[in-house]
Order: sequence, then structure tokens, then C-alpha cells
Amino acid sequence: MSTRTYLRDGRAPIPKDERTSALMSRIRSKDTAPERARRALLAAEGIKGYRLNHATTPGRPDIAFVGRKVAVFVHGCFWHGCPHCSPQKPKSNSAWWKHKLGANKARDLRKTQALRTLGWSVTTIWECRLRATPQVQVKRVISALSRRAGDDRTSDGRSAVRTPRKTGTGPRGRRR
Repeated sequence: MSTRTYLRDGRAPIPKDERTSALMSRIRSKDTAPERARRALLAAEGIKGYRLNHATTPGRPDIAFVGRKVAVFVHGCFWHGCPHCSPQKPKSNSAWWKHKLGANKARDLRKTQALRTLGWSVTTIWECRLRATPQVQVKRVISALSRRAGDDRTSDGRSAVRTPRKTGTGPRGRRR
């Protein structure tokens, strides 16, 4: 039986294949593609005033509206065990991956419960849902913000939490 060599922190075995090692080293924990897509959709709706990976917010949500106590987690389907699309599990080192992904799910549950205990509204957006129905996912966030603001909708049916677009700007967004 061979022993595995572990990285500095002792959490992950070093991949034997160089290609696997190169791929795994490029996986990000912040500013992922689903998070960037979510922020672009919020910006298109004129929604501002959020913090990214806010360190003082319990659970460090991907997007936090601190004043309204609304937390948004943008979960990648593989890393957080999506219940909607059931992503494929790795075949090599399966026992380690099962433990790792199970621990991720348990941590997600602890974070959500801690925030809700403190009176936060928590919304989880899954990567597959963001790709399939982006506008529906934005409406979920708008709905959570509206409930926290004490308003439902304005008379024209649009959210009252939107920031009006600036008009009369010249090139590069400067005032004329």
C-alpha cells in the first residue's frame, strides 16, 4: 500500500498527473464565472450597494447587502453538490472527494443557519440555474431585497430597490 504525499496544509493529496495538477491550481474560490455572471445581471438591473465576500458578515457570502441583511451565495454545482443537476463525481481518489464534497455541503448549511439565526435572508443561486434561467435568479434577489426594504413593487411593477441609471454622460461615463 502506497502512502500519499500531502500539501502544506494537509488537506489535499498532490495529483500524480501534471495535467490534473495544472487544472486544479487554476480553480478559484472568489470571482468565479458564476459570480461574475450574477454581478453583471444585478448591474443590468441597476442594483447596487452590495459587498463582495464581505469579511465581517458571518459565513462570508459571495454577495452581501449588509444594510438589508440579505446574503447571496453563488454555488458551483460540482463543489457544493447541486440538488438540481447532480454533477458527476470524480472517479479517482473517490473516498477523499466524497469526504471533501460532503464537508462543503455541511459548511454551507452551517453558514446559512448562522446567518438566519442573526436575522439575515439567505438566497442560494446554483450555477446550473444561473445558466438556464438568469432573469429568474435575479428576480429572486430583487424579491429578497424588496421584502427587506418593506416594499413589494412600485406602481409600474418594477422593484423599488433599483438605482436609476445616469443620463447625459459622455464617453467613458463622464458628465458632459
